[in-house]
Amino acid sequence: MNIKTKALAVHLLTGSGAVFSMLAMLAAVQEAWSLMFLWLVIAFFVDGIDGPLARKYHVKTNAPIFDGVLLDLIIDYLTYVFIPAYALFASGLLPGWTGWFAIIVITYASALYFADTRMKTKDNSFSGFPGCWNMVVLVLFALQPSFWISLALVTVLAIAMFLPIKFVHPVRTQRWRIVTLPMAILWTALAGWAAWIDFHPESWAHIGLVISSLYLVFAGAAQQLIHGVDG
Repeated sequence: MNIKTKALAVHLLTGSGAVFSMLAMLAAVQEAWSLMFLWLVIAFFVDGIDGPLARKYHVKTNAPIFDGVLLDLIIDYLTYVFIPAYALFASGLLPGWTGWFAIIVITYASALYFADTRMKTKDNSFSGFPGCWNMVVLVLFALQPSFWISLALVTVLAIAMFLPIKFVHPVRTQRWRIVTLPMAILWTALAGWAAWIDFHPESWAHIGLVISSLYLVFAGAAQQLIHGVDG
């Protein structure tokens, strides 16, 4: 297989996320939440490996017919934002007006964020919360907190999308990657397991999800405090 074929195959791998998002949406409409999250976890895994492959095979040079960045953003909006927001609304985790508030804030703020040219920092981290609502909503499904806690979390993270706070990219942020990448892999594995066992309330996976989520949320801000804004 030559380099151009490999580069094209990377685009095809990225595009498979659209299929997984449709399968997740079909599961969500049927309120099969565990199945929905299993498809989203698979899509999350694909999103984690297609970037390094795209850089390895130089897809912009060897397969320029497709815009990999645009393709990735389209699929990310579906899997990271649109479907999780629907699940949060339809599941009743945020009842009444709180559900309407959440889906409007999440979808609108995320659309603006995904189009923000200042999304990435110099060290390839994210500037502001990167709209990973799939991760947030999965943890909410697992923990089942009070709807006031869920509402507060959605509000704070939506505001954080537009604040100059760093959030690490598990693959591309080099500082602390020796910890960050395993944490992201651990989160993915635990998320898949939690969904597989239908978010059993006594599962040990929930503790791991909380620990890994807290690290991924606050690692970038910790780097800013220690090394400065541009560090």
